[in-house]
Amino acid sequence: MGYLGRDVEVVSINQAQYLVASCDSCGGIGMKELDAYQISWFVTGKLTTRVALLEVISTGAVPQMLTVAISNEPYPTGDELLKGVNDELKSAGLTTLPMSISTEKNIPTQQTGLGISVIGVAEKDKLRIGTAQPGDDIYCLGFPKVGSELDNPEDPEIVQVKAVQVLLGISSIHDILPIGSKGIRVEADGLAAAVNSRLRLDPARALDLDKSAGPSSCLIFSSRSLSSGVLEQAFSSFPDLPLTRIGKLY
Repeated sequence: MGYLGRDVEVVSINQAQYLVASCDSCGGIGMKELDAYQISWFVTGKLTTRVALLEVISTGAVPQMLTVAISNEPYPTGDELLKGVNDELKSAGLTTLPMSISTEKNIPTQQTGLGISVIGVAEKDKLRIGTAQPGDDIYCLGFPKVGSELDNPEDPEIVQVKAVQVLLGISSIHDILPIGSKGIRVEADGLAAAVNSRLRLDPARALDLDKSAGPSSCLIFSSRSLSSGVLEQAFSSFPDLPLTRIGKLY
């Protein structure tokens, strides 16, 4: 169903903490005979894992466990998908994250199928959902890319978990929202509506706001009084990651 228009579910577990859960599925993308898009299972596993991690981490939650549902045989498909899953966890600094895995051992399959779920815990005073305010600027980090544009998971123009971890360290940043197939415009309008605001677009923006961003290749965030110096220092480790102001909440 989603929480305040987000692709996560949030449940109170005690007076101080929320449980935050997200999932992502990927079908017909891999190296099987009937896959619609042929790409290595490593890339499929890595990017699908990244989406679920980004959704949880961007809320301010800390991942506690992960599930991997593979609708294919353990070898070679399962093994290759898991190499991608584990590589993304390594990139995110989450190599010790507990993981539950299931594969299809009874029925031969002709298409790749993968589902990733991530469950995290957020302190209630640190949850970054619905924290945007009228007057906030809305920025996009990364470029919307999809399909054949995403052959390289290390593309410096797309968002990785490490970039979100940088954003979380900047106190003046409020909502952080990964963008997927709906595109930037739909998600930005939803972010605004969740805090009873509207989005005034910057006419000088140079992004396609309606293009699918595939497996969260970019994200948007809201911030008040964020200086260019702060951004330059924060993203000095990501010199090629595009940052675009797309508008303001009012």
